[in-house]
Amino acid sequence: METSASKTLLQREDTHAGSARFLGFQMKKLLQEYFALCPDGYCRDLLSETEKKEMTNGAVYLTGRVQAADTKNGNGRMYPKKVLNREVDNYKRVIEDNRACGELDHPDDSVVNLKNVSHMMVDIWFEGNDVMGKIKVLDTPSGRILKDLLSAGVKLGISSRGLGSVQESAQGTIVQEDFQLICFDIVSEPSTPNAFVYPQGQSKNMNIGIRESVRSDDKIDNLIKSILGD
Repeated sequence: METSASKTLLQREDTHAGSARFLGFQMKKLLQEYFALCPDGYCRDLLSETEKKEMTNGAVYLTGRVQAADTKNGNGRMYPKKVLNREVDNYKRVIEDNRACGELDHPDDSVVNLKNVSHMMVDIWFEGNDVMGKIKVLDTPSGRILKDLLSAGVKLGISSRGLGSVQESAQGTIVQEDFQLICFDIVSEPSTPNAFVYPQGQSKNMNIGIRESVRSDDKIDNLIKSILGD
């Protein structure tokens, strides 16, 4: 049962929300975008000599495009380059501190859960309007699952995760200046067509048969269960 005090509080909240909309303020929300790490199915040779040596000992790297500026993406949103420039510069500092971790699958919040971390971004840079990235798969429980999924030929996508508001315009849905990049996750169901990742140096044509046979969430879940021994 609502009291007069609770009714007054609700009225104040509605008034504040209405005032914010009237003044043009936007509420921040979780923004998730999907991109192909390896355009055309091939990863370019972006590894250092040290990283190449690590690969001979079983290390796995993923490289390619992880975001794009001034371009409408599959979700209908556009990120101004000055906004992404700022966030890429900020994220470089996170990389330098070895804190640029991402998860296997997309949580619906803005917190990176360390128990689900599967990989770490080790480099990020701009090429034109494309944001390029280099990811190292970690030897964690989720990282080992990721390696096994890649080895089995399962199609996986890269997805940026961030917080920010958007505003509609003639050009589409524009991400605003308050955008904050959080991390990059590896996901199984990218919203952008053909937004899939491949291990460094691997051709898209190498695993067509296996990837075509693994399409549903149930089959991916069964594979994960078999890896974990459940």
